[in-house]
Amino acid sequence: MADEFNPNAALFGGEEQDQSEEEAHLKQLFGKNPNRTSAISDLFSREMMETIDEDTELPEEAKRQLVFKMTANSVLDMIMECLAPDTAEEVAACLDGYIGMSLTNKKHQVDMMGELRKAIMNVKQNEGESDEDYERRLSDLEDAWWSIPQPLLNGRTPDDAIREEMRRYGLDE
Repeated sequence: MADEFNPNAALFGGEEQDQSEEEAHLKQLFGKNPNRTSAISDLFSREMMETIDEDTELPEEAKRQLVFKMTANSVLDMIMECLAPDTAEEVAACLDGYIGMSLTNKKHQVDMMGELRKAIMNVKQNEGESDEDYERRLSDLEDAWWSIPQPLLNGRTPDDAIREEMRRYGLDE
């Protein structure tokens, strides 16, 4: 990987790449995912495929679904095991909520975060309103939006629609 960022490049005459803190953060969280995918594949894909292939009675479609579910389960296990217990519980709850929101988005063919952004972007700062008061009003709207019935959700509130999807998969407990 010749074009990979080398933080010590300047020490040896190479150029240091200028990265903002946000760019470095995004690279650490998401930029390494192709590398992580390769490493995880090397870690357990061959053994997993051998196990699946041993079951000659399992239909091909069922095998593909099983491979996906086994892979996703293994990755989730790895994530939860590497976190401190209290952090793992918080991450699990956030993940469950995100899955619920994504399922709701798919079911209703909507982007709730996009809709929330649209609602917030329509709020203008009042003349003479302090920046602090304006930010507080935006925050209050963001908090309240999840409890307001939305036409794109057939009049349901985002919170209710998300909880319903989470309940379908046992993620609301």
